[in-house]
Amino acid sequence: MKFQSLPVVVRMTVLTTALACCPVSAQVSSLNNPAISGVLNGYYQSADRVLGNAKGFGLNETELTISASIDDLFYGKITTVLEMQEGETQVELEEAFIQTLAMPAGLGIRAGRFLSDIGYLNNQHPHADAFVERPAVYRAFLGSHYFDTGVRLNYLAPTELYWLIGSEAFNGDALRSGEESGERDYRTVGVYTAYTKLGGDIGESGSWQLGLNYLRNENGRAGLHKEHPAQEVAADEHGHNHDVAYTGKNLYGVDFVYKWAPQGNYKYRHLTLSGEYFHLSDFRPQDTHDAPEAEHADEGKDFAQGWYLSGVYQFSPNWSVGLRYGQVDTQLMHDEYFDAQKLKETELTLAWHQSHFSTVRLQYTRQQGTNFDGLNDGNIVTLQYIMTLGAHDAHQF
Repeated sequence: MKFQSLPVVVRMTVLTTALACCPVSAQVSSLNNPAISGVLNGYYQSADRVLGNAKGFGLNETELTISASIDDLFYGKITTVLEMQEGETQVELEEAFIQTLAMPAGLGIRAGRFLSDIGYLNNQHPHADAFVERPAVYRAFLGSHYFDTGVRLNYLAPTELYWLIGSEAFNGDALRSGEESGERDYRTVGVYTAYTKLGGDIGESGSWQLGLNYLRNENGRAGLHKEHPAQEVAADEHGHNHDVAYTGKNLYGVDFVYKWAPQGNYKYRHLTLSGEYFHLSDFRPQDTHDAPEAEHADEGKDFAQGWYLSGVYQFSPNWSVGLRYGQVDTQLMHDEYFDAQKLKETELTLAWHQSHFSTVRLQYTRQQGTNFDGLNDGNIVTLQYIMTLGAHDAHQF
């Protein structure tokens, strides 16, 4: 089968994988001269965002990345992230992995520290997003983007329809539920994921991708202790250390994306429509249901959920506009009971792209919610810049 005859989504995925595994600079240089890149990501925000950035001047993830083909069988990448939080600089290792390049039968293995492939947005770095921050459901359940230390096995089926199947195992430290006594015995391999992605074309100008995802968190159920009858499931609402705010034993997800560009040419005009839904269940402590009955509305509810819908239209090579609406329905443990929480976000963004390496974005956000500390229904205006230095890997579909 000729490469040109494959569906657009398959061709884009093949090219993206090839570029990600063998950056252009690595192809034209020796193996001892890896590609080096940096991403500068700064902002000014008029008000606090729930589960997100605080008001004022700040730095989101500033990335420093080194990547190269190790030899004909392996590729390696290291990404270090710097952030400013409350006047302090935080340094974190986001990626440090090796990836196989030449396994047979469509198989691929990744080992080390890397972004999980569940969902549509999670395997992408936040600077590639069309909005200032990830949707509220991502901030609540995945700490904006979930990365961890572990291993991944992928299988790309030899079909005309793009079909990827994968599974991962992680330490799961960032997804652990709270436990005040400090005596809990956590699983050392705490998180397992399974996912599949399907994609194809709609005519010459359109392409689509559907994803189904499951995450099993062995350490996700809140723990109890005799001296501590209940623990809070939610973390600090302005903590931005990529630990999740809400945990559970099972996380189910479905995502869909549709892309359109005239005759497949994305340079001048293109439209991206996307949406995701997540369902988080089994987060109550084991003996919660033995507690006395209460009049709280969500006493019998053992799940949380969230979703978003997004549309981004680039109407010229230098300008794009986006609209996103999302909400998350969660529960906060209070004494022996759970109180319902709801957060709704409507976001409108206008971005100017001088090139593929620079973006200046103006975003308006309307937040509405209940039972979140410090949340006042109102408006947020954010001005953001994202600048890339050096090599630039291809973005995901």
